[in-house]
Amino acid sequence: MMTGASRDSLAASLEAVGPVLDEGGVALARELFGALDVVDEHGALRRALTDPAWTTERRHGLVDSLFGARVTPGALQVLKDLAGRRWSAERDLGDALETVAAHAAAAEAARGGHAGLAALSGELLAFNRTVEDSHEVQRALTDQHAPLEARAALAGRLLGESASPAGRLLVERAVSAPRGLKPSAAVRKAADVVAERQRQWIAEVTVARPLEAEQQERLALGLRRAFGRDLVMDVTVDPHVVGGIRVQVGDDVVDGSMASRLHDLQRRMAG
Repeated sequence: MMTGASRDSLAASLEAVGPVLDEGGVALARELFGALDVVDEHGALRRALTDPAWTTERRHGLVDSLFGARVTPGALQVLKDLAGRRWSAERDLGDALETVAAHAAAAEAARGGHAGLAALSGELLAFNRTVEDSHEVQRALTDQHAPLEARAALAGRLLGESASPAGRLLVERAVSAPRGLKPSAAVRKAADVVAERQRQWIAEVTVARPLEAEQQERLALGLRRAFGRDLVMDVTVDPHVVGGIRVQVGDDVVDGSMASRLHDLQRRMAG
């Protein structure tokens, strides 16, 4: 798990390149996973891109020379953003690139809203349940003597014909390049990324007293206007909630200490 500078760098990069990931989807994720293979295979490259003695311009130049003619402008932007940040350890750069690629794949599912992300999460977790229920399947997926194509084909059959492109890519990567993990653990990491994105579509609402149906509708409308998307509301009643209402969407919290947004929501609820 990343700590310190690496954790902060990953969070900052995800925010900076978020629109690129949303637009690129699975196609971008494939490019980023391909770049990850290059980074993982070349220790000298990792050391150069994480060396604090190298200037950002020098690292960007190295990324340009290696990937500029091989990837799309969106992928190049993501790679340069990551290369320009501080990393506590060499491996952290690869781990961050893997996470960002998974976010790009999940972004395609997110185009279907919360339902799309829930479907992708279900695919990944169902795959893991199937794998974990059979020692024979576990051995088959990790057998280094078996051709990679055969292991990938088995994973595809386990996932099912109706699986989404994002689900297929994430499982394919978990089997072909688990990066020191068991395939099921690599799939779990991808599922964690999807769950993180799902939380951006869920409004955890805590209110001082139960809401009537009309109030819930008005609150839903206010949240949609405030956050720019439809949200699934998870409502909890707590008489001690400050200000009468508290809303959390991902890391964004609206409560009694954020008066303007709170008052706006309360006004919409009141009609």
